[in-house]
Amino acid sequence: MVLDLSKIEVVAGGLDHPEGVACGPDGNLYATGEAGQVYRITLPGGKLEQFASTGGFGLGLAFDAGCNAYVCDMGVHTVFRVTPDGVATPYATGPRDNPLVRPNYPVFDAAGNLYVSDSRNWGQDDGLIYKFRPGGEGEVWSAASPAYTNGMALSPDGTCLYVVETNLPGISRIAINKDGTAGERSVVMRLPQTLPDGVAVDVEGKLYVTCYVPDRIYAGAPGGVPEILFDDWTRLVLNAPCNIAFAGPGLSRLAISSLGGWSIAWADVGAAGSPLHYPKV
Repeated sequence: MVLDLSKIEVVAGGLDHPEGVACGPDGNLYATGEAGQVYRITLPGGKLEQFASTGGFGLGLAFDAGCNAYVCDMGVHTVFRVTPDGVATPYATGPRDNPLVRPNYPVFDAAGNLYVSDSRNWGQDDGLIYKFRPGGEGEVWSAASPAYTNGMALSPDGTCLYVVETNLPGISRIAINKDGTAGERSVVMRLPQTLPDGVAVDVEGKLYVTCYVPDRIYAGAPGGVPEILFDDWTRLVLNAPCNIAFAGPGLSRLAISSLGGWSIAWADVGAAGSPLHYPKV
C-alpha cells in the first residue's frame, strides 16, 4: 500500500545535498554533504550542526562504539574516521594494488569488520565490496555484485549482506560464510525502470529501498514482491532519496536523505529497524 506523503516529516533543513544518513550510538542522526560536510542532528529537536569535513564528497557513513563516524568520501577515494569532536583522519584506502575508487557505503559487523561498497565506474559493472579489519587493513571481499555497487545492509542474524546494485536494478544478497569469506550471491529483489540507491532492514528482515529515480521508496521481503511505500512524482517531499536508516525511539522511524534537496526527513512506517552493530574498533 502506498502511504501518504504527509507521513514524512522534515527533521532538519539547511544541509548541502545530503546523501548519507545514519543513526549513531548516541541516538542522534548524522549526515554527509556534497562538499565533504559531516553533520550532527541532535534528537529530539533536530538541532543541526556541521562538526567536521572530509574535504571531498561525502556518501555513506557508519559508527563504532565510541561514536566515531566512518565516512565514505568518493572525492578523495578514502574512508575517513571522524571523531565526535570533528577530527577526520584517513582510515582505509584499500590495498596498493587495488585501491578504493568510489567508496560509497560502509557497514560494520559485530567483530568490527567494515564492509565498504565501491561503486567504481558507471555502466561498467566493475563494482566491488571491500572488507577492512579493525585498524583499516583489508582487501576485496567480493566482486559478485558489480552493477554499480551501492547501499548495503547486514541481515538481522548477520549471515548475509544485502547489496544495492543500481544498474541491476535491484538487490542482491551475498552470504557470509562462517570463516568470514564471501559465499553465494543471489538476487532477492528486482526493481525494473528504477535506479535504487539505499537499503535498510527491519527486525523482521524486511527490506526498505530508496530510489534515486523515480523518487520512490519500496518495501518487501527478500525474494518477495516489492511494494511501493512512498511515491513522489512532484519531487517536493522526496527529492532523489539516497540513503535511509532507522532512527528515533526504538528505531521506529525511517530517516531519509535527499541528494536533490537540503533536508533529512523521516516517517513512521509501522516497523522497527534491525539494530546496527557499534563495535569497539
